[in-house]
Amino acid sequence: MARGDGGPTPAAAAPRPGRVLMTADPHGGVWTYAIELAGALSRAGVATVLATMGGPLSDGARAAAAAVRGLELVEGAYRLEWMDDPWDDVAAAGDWLLDLEERTRPDLIHLNGYCHAALPFRAPRVVVAHACVLSWWRAVHRLPPPVRHDRYRARVAEGLRAAEAVVAPSAAMLSALSGEYGALGVGRGHVIPHARDRRRFAPAAKEAFVFAAGRLWDEAKNLAALEKVAPRLPWPVLVAGSDVAPGGLGRRTGESLCSLGWMSEGELAWWMGRAAIYAFPARYEPFGMSVLEAGLSGCALVLGDLPSLREVWRDAAVYVPADDPAALAGALDQLIRDAARRDALGALARRRAVRFSPRAMARRYLDVYAVALAARPPAPRRGSPPPSPTPRGTPCE
Repeated sequence: MARGDGGPTPAAAAPRPGRVLMTADPHGGVWTYAIELAGALSRAGVATVLATMGGPLSDGARAAAAAVRGLELVEGAYRLEWMDDPWDDVAAAGDWLLDLEERTRPDLIHLNGYCHAALPFRAPRVVVAHACVLSWWRAVHRLPPPVRHDRYRARVAEGLRAAEAVVAPSAAMLSALSGEYGALGVGRGHVIPHARDRRRFAPAAKEAFVFAAGRLWDEAKNLAALEKVAPRLPWPVLVAGSDVAPGGLGRRTGESLCSLGWMSEGELAWWMGRAAIYAFPARYEPFGMSVLEAGLSGCALVLGDLPSLREVWRDAAVYVPADDPAALAGALDQLIRDAARRDALGALARRRAVRFSPRAMARRYLDVYAVALAARPPAPRRGSPPPSPTPRGTPCE
């Protein structure tokens, strides 16, 4: 099993793909992850065909994709499986992906979603579990998922059963998958943390404000807790991120917070570099890409007390219960008033964050790709002649 702080070294003869067909949502952490991984794979000699679904790409996203050597970007206008009533689009996207496979002839299919793993791809499939609706629902609402999600449950379980390998960014997320959809089986589950290039985020002279970033409409990010505690703090609380969900519904921030809106990567790095404290009192978070960016920026981290976040950050953060505003206010106020501890935590976070490098992430993915390729070598393409038999030897050997 590939792990965050180490993993198996692949044998010299392990199979390696020359080209990967990867899916991605063009917004948020999944997009950032896909671009970082595609770039690191490119440097390792692996080309990526990146198929996007879930909404149009921004100019900045297209520029980021264009900067990855050998990456082919293909945009699809299909709703994602976690969106409301997506199933006609999921089916149409499946046909589109099968056609893409036939045209681009990848050696491996890397799906940043679940349902499409059940398609009859020629190449082996690796599924990456960034989150799931059912585990999100349990964490946010503290209730079992409603019946309306039964179809989602069945389709996700079908995709997980079909995949040759399943990857999650934390052991906590891998465990949640098994709890919701059944055991993955021996050797099929792998933990590979996400990564960020340390050159993109760096500490600057720290200033007196608390910062937060993410999808402001997502209840899992627990913006409401920051709204409650902000009036009690001697420093302002600044938040960055979109307040409009994919379905068009928005969430306005309260007057106690200073909303900066959506930011480009460069703008986000500028603000994080100057933020003394990064607050992320999440109810649900399988990894936390924004927390990694804040850690690289040398922010003191105040995080929701989740197994996944403790797994990633260990002693490099302060943890508070997501539903305890008094504990959140106390933790933030203590760091505001204690500059020495704040600086020490920021330095710890930076040291921890640089361990999650794109190069290490790509190396571990190549290990998992080798497992998938060994489990099911690519089937012959339609119309292809059968492979020539391998000679058993010659008189000269």
